[in-house]
Amino acid sequence: MVKWIVSILVNALILIVVAGFFDSFHLSGIGAALGASFILSVLNVLIKPFLILLTLPVTVLTLGLFLFVINAITLMITEGLMGDSFVIEGFGTALIAAIFISLLHLMIQKGIVEPMKKSK
Repeated sequence: MVKWIVSILVNALILIVVAGFFDSFHLSGIGAALGASFILSVLNVLIKPFLILLTLPVTVLTLGLFLFVINAITLMITEGLMGDSFVIEGFGTALIAAIFISLLHLMIQKGIVEPMKKSK
């Protein structure tokens, strides 16, 4: 439970960072970032595995790059559920944001989480 809450907080922070980099990616505040992060985590548990299974041939053919499209779809669904407090202006922005979010997650994992695990 604690790991899930921490991941929601980290995702909210990442969403805030992404909103700072893109003019077409808007969050109305910290509460919206936390709400979007929570909805995104629920979608990643419930819907993302189904989407991955449904698009498995395309994902294999693109050597996994289609997963960015799936991440963009979950971002767009989150945007639809959040209303005016979370706005992504177009699928292209969602796709670029999904790539950016993935890179930030990778940097956090390699730069913070793994060194912390090694020091224990």
